[in-house]
Amino acid sequence: MRVFVRSNFKVGFARRAAFAAGLLLLTAYCSPLTAFAQYAQPPVGPVPTGNSTEVLKKVDIEQRLGNQIPLDLKFRDEAGREVRLADYFGKGKPVALTLVYYECPMLCNQVLNGAVGAFQALSFTAGKEFEVVTVSFDPREGPELAARKKDSYLKRYRRDGAAEGWHFLTGDKASIDALAEAVGFRYAWDEQSQQFAHASAVMVATPKGRLSHYFYGIDYAPRDLRLALVEASEGKVGSPVDSLILFCYHYDPASGRFAPVMGVLRAAGVLTVFGVVGLVAYLMRKTRRREEELSVGGAP
Repeated sequence: MRVFVRSNFKVGFARRAAFAAGLLLLTAYCSPLTAFAQYAQPPVGPVPTGNSTEVLKKVDIEQRLGNQIPLDLKFRDEAGREVRLADYFGKGKPVALTLVYYECPMLCNQVLNGAVGAFQALSFTAGKEFEVVTVSFDPREGPELAARKKDSYLKRYRRDGAAEGWHFLTGDKASIDALAEAVGFRYAWDEQSQQFAHASAVMVATPKGRLSHYFYGIDYAPRDLRLALVEASEGKVGSPVDSLILFCYHYDPASGRFAPVMGVLRAAGVLTVFGVVGLVAYLMRKTRRREEELSVGGAP
């Protein structure tokens, strides 16, 4: 009877161990596919303002990764001073860029709300580790509106020194159009609603003004934004942990997010399975030896 019980125990243990190893192997193989499924499609943002089908056909944000932003373009800051985009680049800091218009009744406020929410979640601070440039694409708007908008969002941001790092600009149509064309931002005036039809995104550029990342919609994941700023700065901001995370994640332009690197996930999964299988084999050998010792010790 004792031999029968031990035999059943060993068979049951082996079956459970094999099932657990198989389940882990399946999980390790499928987890990268699951991760990819989460990021395979761009997040759906709000529908641009306007009801005209023809107007909406003109609205788009085309990613132009690696494109150089024309830094010689002239604008006016919230104090009315004439500035160039170059004033905010070349400091060794990445730049987060948003195109909005300050009297937008809905979408632009949501873009800025999403941006300031993501900035608040970062340990980085605008003006220290990165710059933020917000540009109105409505040439009718001027510095007074920009100053009011800046004051409103600095009160929400509540970070020391942010006034020197978050800039609200206005400009003429020529400068606006040149910037919008460089970053792939297409918008249109809708006569029916008397509003601009446009899409929404936060763009990240390198310190030299080359576009490196696009984040769509109105809700921007702080982790993705942080990794984008670290990557755009070529490691000049962030910690060694950020560099390690970047080794395991890559920016997916199709989704505008950072997705796990397939090879790293599969390798980690396979190593985990081998580790579990090794542990199971060790436990089985240890159990067998113990049973043999008990058998010898219990023999008459």
